[in-house]
Amino acid sequence: MGQARSIIARQTGFHSIEVRPESGNPERYLLLVTWDRMESHRNGFRRSGDYQRWRALLHAFYDPMPEIAYYGASIFDD
Repeated sequence: MGQARSIIARQTGFHSIEVRPESGNPERYLLLVTWDRMESHRNGFRRSGDYQRWRALLHAFYDPMPEIAYYGASIFDD
């Protein structure tokens, strides 16, 4: 996991990453990655060679491919 974290952490626009297990279901996780803007993920990281290495490292942890959703800033941010 450390190698995957270092790959994503060096991406332009990356802010943070969290992996949280679901309460009561230790085989299900929430992966929350924060970017400066959606395009940094979608048009930058997802189209890079680093993304292919990231997928190869994490592919064994999920089946099928996880759902990706984009959310705006927290409503609690000023």
